[in-house]
Amino acid sequence: MIVGLGNPGPEYEETKHNVGFWLIDSFAKRHRISLSEKKGQARVGQGRLVALPGEIDLVLVKPQTFMNRSGRSVQALLHSFGISPSEMIVVYDDLDLPCGRIRVRTKGGSGGHRGVASIIDAIGTD
Repeated sequence: MIVGLGNPGPEYEETKHNVGFWLIDSFAKRHRISLSEKKGQARVGQGRLVALPGEIDLVLVKPQTFMNRSGRSVQALLHSFGISPSEMIVVYDDLDLPCGRIRVRTKGGSGGHRGVASIIDAIGTD
């Protein structure tokens, strides 16, 4: 499951805070995955990618709660799809990084990011 954090609504569409939404939209378009399904408080798309050594089932998620409350939506979807937190990637903006820079972490806290803190609180693990 790949979760892109952002804020719903047209007034937030072009803000840097929505980089998670941008990534999910771009990935969905590139791999022809529709995000039209509404599940709980999220827009969801399901697909299958061909990768070595086989295929990967994938769930793309854009929570429709405000970012600081993303945990509720993510927790419900993990449970609904039977996905463990270790099978989830969360994409979000990080004001500590220069624009265009990416950081990949496999563990750690929220770093002060309220959306990530919401997810950690809701699922009980970082």
